[in-house]
Amino acid sequence: MKWITREKVKVDRVACPWLIKKFVDKDAEFFFVPADKVQAEAARLGAIPYDVPSAELGHHGKECSFDAIIKKYGLTKDPALVLLARIVNGADTDNSLYRQPEGPGLNAIAEGFRHLGLKDDHEINRAESIVYDALYAYCQEMIRQGKQHGAYAA
Repeated sequence: MKWITREKVKVDRVACPWLIKKFVDKDAEFFFVPADKVQAEAARLGAIPYDVPSAELGHHGKECSFDAIIKKYGLTKDPALVLLARIVNGADTDNSLYRQPEGPGLNAIAEGFRHLGLKDDHEINRAESIVYDALYAYCQEMIRQGKQHGAYAA
């Protein structure tokens, strides 16, 4: 399937492709275009839009696009993914929904990737996917330890 979102990726627009490739569509193809072109390009390409206004797989209330994908594709049965969603949400939003302590750190890491001089959004996604692999491993370990809200939750 083809997936499309806004260019100049950061937290949610890196986390979502990682999630999609790992758990939804291993052969996914991603397109990153100017915000005002997403809907037209989605129609032209037959692509699924995400993390854009009014998209089914977008922000709804205090939930981010990663949350929407987790719910739509029935991934809430994996408690490590649920914890990862809390962290992504905390990094991508004002962190008021879960007050996830790891969120600001992930936001800082994502911001740093934007300043490494990588050539485009595809390269940022490739480089940063290891961060999400590591975070998922962290989340799996937290679940094994019975810490469903992470190591630093109050």
